[in-house]
Amino acid sequence: MLEKTLVIIKPDAVKRGLVGAILTAYESKGLKIIKMKFGIPQMNLLKRHYSEHEGKAFYDKLLTFMQSGEAVFMVLAGEKAIETVRYINGATHYLEAENGSIRGQYAFDLTENLVHGSDGPVSAKREIEIWFGPESSGEEVNA
Repeated sequence: MLEKTLVIIKPDAVKRGLVGAILTAYESKGLKIIKMKFGIPQMNLLKRHYSEHEGKAFYDKLLTFMQSGEAVFMVLAGEKAIETVRYINGATHYLEAENGSIRGQYAFDLTENLVHGSDGPVSAKREIEIWFGPESSGEEVNA
């Protein structure tokens, strides 16, 4: 099934020059970039994006980190895009990530773990709307 997902290449990956390698990993698995933008995320959008983590011990550190530099925001589309991106990204905790995954190869910190991918269809729709507007989260995909 063709679907859309949100991916964020976080500031640590941008600072380390890993954007090209990360894009290659997604495109090599047949995912198509249908929207992309680059910049320092606005705090109001970060708070909406990470609202489920508000009140947790890592929340403030995460927001500060996400505003520490430029990030890449993308909508990817493809067959089972959500599941595919999560596989390519690897486990959230870098020590548990498979060696060939993005986090398994390049991450060395739990907060600064290089990438974000939506965890399901509901969150993908919500996250795409936050970063790209409601017209970007529709079901129609011409990938």
